[in-house]
Amino acid sequence: MSYEKVSQARNIIVGTKQAVKALKSGIVMELVIADDADPNVTAKVIDVAKEMNVPITRVDSMKKLGKACGIEVGAATVAIIR
Repeated sequence: MSYEKVSQARNIIVGTKQAVKALKSGIVMELVIADDADPNVTAKVIDVAKEMNVPITRVDSMKKLGKACGIEVGAATVAIIR
């Protein structure tokens, strides 16, 4: 379900650092996190999302999340923006 949401979203930001910047600027509607991503990588973006009251959706696979974004590599974090 969430993979479909990511693949159908018009505006996404892929990557943890870019997602943190987008969260701080207030343009993120939803954050998608891959469960198989390194928790050290995703911890900060999850904390910022909670601070900003942005809904967090979890998916099982970085590889599938990257594919849903149209990239050849896995994605730990995807922000769906306004």
